[in-house]
Amino acid sequence: DVFEQPQHVGHKKIEFHITTDIPSVLQINSEKEEKKDTCATTEEINNTGFGRIFPAPSSNDKMETEEEDDEIPSEFISRRDLEKNRLSREEMEKFSVFKNYEPGDPNCRIYVKNLAKQVQEKDLKFIFGRYVDFQSEEERNMFDIRLMKEGRMKGQAFIGLPNETAAAKALKEANGYVLFEKPMVVQFARSARPKQEASEGKRKK
Repeated sequence: DVFEQPQHVGHKKIEFHITTDIPSVLQINSEKEEKKDTCATTEEINNTGFGRIFPAPSSNDKMETEEEDDEIPSEFISRRDLEKNRLSREEMEKFSVFKNYEPGDPNCRIYVKNLAKQVQEKDLKFIFGRYVDFQSEEERNMFDIRLMKEGRMKGQAFIGLPNETAAAKALKEANGYVLFEKPMVVQFARSARPKQEASEGKRKK
């Protein structure tokens, strides 16, 4: 009699053992998901039917990259598009416009040349507006685009940015950007040596 009772308990333990085993399968499955072991994960999909979970990591990756650009309002170009349409250093060397390229002395105004005929101020605002905080009235006022459409200066522009840091970033990221099939040449403007006077004078106009 004493031996028969533990046997029944033993049977019950086996029943419980089956149910406790399922979470461990889930744990193994989640660990393998983290490792992104494709061979193992396909087996787990067949065994446990968790196939729909697997696309999630790729969407998370997308969200991470989108978050970087969320700081920039959507009416301006994204960093991804800037990089995608910009010439590499090797490609720039093939263009004569970049032959003797010198960025110039850092200041808050930049000079852009080699612009296509159809470029308008709104196109330049779309690109360079990303370096301006439009919630700040001061930065908004300092943002100034002068696009030359006639005479010898045609295809060139001067762009006033809030500070040297913004101008340096714009130069680095936009130089070589292909706009209407022509790569832009971006340099610091030479005429802005008396910085404050020049920018104030132009703002009053």
